[in-house]
Amino acid sequence: MLKLTFACHDYDHVRDIFEPEVITEGIELTQLKLPVEEIFFRFIKFGEFEISEHSFAKYVSLRSKNQARGVAIPVFPSRVFRHSAIYVRTDSAIKHPKDLEGCRIGIPEWGQTAGVYVRGALADQFDIDLGSIKWIQSGVHQSGRSEKVKFNLPKWVNLQPDTDHNLDDLLLSGAVDAVITAHPIQSFKDQDPRIARMFDDPRDVERDYFEKTQCFPIMHTIVIRNDVLNENPWVAQTIYKGLDQARKRCVTRLSDATASAIPMPWIFSALGDSQSLYGDHDIWAYGIEENRATLETFIRYCFEQGIADSLMSPDALFFENTFESFKV
Repeated sequence: MLKLTFACHDYDHVRDIFEPEVITEGIELTQLKLPVEEIFFRFIKFGEFEISEHSFAKYVSLRSKNQARGVAIPVFPSRVFRHSAIYVRTDSAIKHPKDLEGCRIGIPEWGQTAGVYVRGALADQFDIDLGSIKWIQSGVHQSGRSEKVKFNLPKWVNLQPDTDHNLDDLLLSGAVDAVITAHPIQSFKDQDPRIARMFDDPRDVERDYFEKTQCFPIMHTIVIRNDVLNENPWVAQTIYKGLDQARKRCVTRLSDATASAIPMPWIFSALGDSQSLYGDHDIWAYGIEENRATLETFIRYCFEQGIADSLMSPDALFFENTFESFKV
């Protein structure tokens, strides 16, 4: 029995892979439930886990440089539309996306996956000149945050660090005009009347983005360390099958109207709305072909923004024995 550590956030659609009902042939998994920022840091810097959840942007970057500690399988535990990640002051002149041109915008990292998607969407959906913006880098609530991966940034990127102030304070003081971050700033969570999301109803804008691009943003993937795959290439397909089975079990639970699996009202209406947008397609499908539009869009964003050194194909990101499975 091959014993492997698997570091991942506690997702309902991942959790079952650690249960006896989901069989991972020949593998005994040790679950490590950690904050995703800690998982990314420890795996990218030290390679501490055999299997790890991984920032998608940082993985694409490292893969393009042949510096990744492992190879991904086409499993995507975290997917989020990120138009809601733009925060502004309520007394500012920024009322429409185009108003962001020429502004100072705070970001925690240039390579944060959420920020890559937001910048790409601003350029694609609203024709915003990203080169007109001055980008200020700092931590959301702690100053001095730096990149975990080195990038070859294009000449149009005007990126400056601020080691003395965090992004929340910079926005409150007016030192920046907006902040883009996956982690909501504290002043917004505290309902400070001075701070608001740029889009009052981001869902409408996000639906429009999806209908035009068929892109459902992938935030994280799963990476298996190189030494494990070199010695046991069968692990990739086994873990892929286990995670896909866990996902399907989760969807079945969520869809069961007999008893609500999530303590929220109208959850079944929300599921119905999402399904109507996707039609006959699986809302949260794994695999390359099912996600090719999203993968191609994101790889392009990474290349245009200097995150990736080359414009790779989606197939180049993933371990080859997960491209397809057997059929009976």
